[in-house]
Amino acid sequence: MEKLNTAKIEESLKNLSGWSLKNGMIEKSFKFKNFKEAFSVMTRIAFECEQQNHHPNWENVYNNLTIKLNTHDAGGVTEKDIHLAQTIENIVNN
Repeated sequence: MEKLNTAKIEESLKNLSGWSLKNGMIEKSFKFKNFKEAFSVMTRIAFECEQQNHHPNWENVYNNLTIKLNTHDAGGVTEKDIHLAQTIENIVNN
């Protein structure tokens, strides 16, 4: 999988509300009603990550979840990350 250049990443992020490029990763923070809701969404995301064989860097504190994506093998952001971000958006918003 080929690493995307900054212009391509920024163009892709136009379709991903709230996601931004920081330190070679795309990232977004989510806030949920409570810990149970945050953990439930994390579990649903985890199953999808396993299916895609692509795993995020994430941090959960109570009802807050921050997700950071890049493709370690490529040394940066790839289409694989954009696709997973879209999947995460679908999970969170449904």
